[in-house]
Amino acid sequence: MAFRINNGSLYPYVAGAIIAGLLAAFGMIADEVSEGETLALDEGVLMALRAPGDPADPIGPAWLEEAARDVTALGSFSVLTILVLVVVIHLFLIGRQRTGWFVAFSVIGGTILSTTLKSFYDRPRPELTGIARVFTASFPSGHATISAVVYLTLGALLAEMAERTSQKVLYLGSAIFLTVIIGASRVYLGVHYPTDVIAGWSIGAGWALAWTLAAHLVRKRMKTEG
Repeated sequence: MAFRINNGSLYPYVAGAIIAGLLAAFGMIADEVSEGETLALDEGVLMALRAPGDPADPIGPAWLEEAARDVTALGSFSVLTILVLVVVIHLFLIGRQRTGWFVAFSVIGGTILSTTLKSFYDRPRPELTGIARVFTASFPSGHATISAVVYLTLGALLAEMAERTSQKVLYLGSAIFLTVIIGASRVYLGVHYPTDVIAGWSIGAGWALAWTLAAHLVRKRMKTEG
C-alpha cells in the first residue's frame, strides 16, 4: 500500500503475510460454508436484524432501510463501473497510462474472480423476499468483493500520490469504511449471509493488496534499473 516500513524494505513481506492471511480466512470460511456449518449462525444473525413477525422487513425506521439501499448501491456494478471508467480515463488524460491499466486490470480481474467463485460454490440466497432484487448466487458477496477491490485499490492509489500522512490515512480509511458499510448493508437488507460478506471482504481485500504489491515491486524495479 502507500505506507512504507523501513523505507519499503519490509513492505513486500508484510503485504505478502497479510495476503496469505486473507486467503486463508477465505478458504476456512468457504470450507465451513460448503459443509453447512455456518448456516445456523448465518440465519440467526439475519433474523436478529428482522422485524418481529415479518422476516422481509429489516429492523429500524423506514429511513434506515432507505439509507441502507443507498449505501448498498455504492457497491453495485453500475456505480462501480462508472467510477472506475472515470478514474481510468482521468489517469490516461494526465499521462499515467500504466497506472490506468493497473486499475482497469485489477477491477476486471477481481470481477471475473468473484463471478467464478459464485458459480463454483453456487450457494442459494437467504430465503427473504421483497427486500431487493438479486440475480446471482450468494457466496461470496459480489458487492463486498468488488467494492473491496475497487475502493481499496483506489484508496491505495490516492495514498501513494499523497504527500502527507494525514492524507494517506484519510484515503485508506475512507476506502476501508466504504467497503465495510457496503458489505454490512447487504446483511442488513437480508440479501446475503454474514459469511458471504466476510468471505467477500477477505478475497476482495487480498486481491486489491496483491495488485498493489505487484505495482510496488514493478515501480521499485524500474527505479533500480532507471
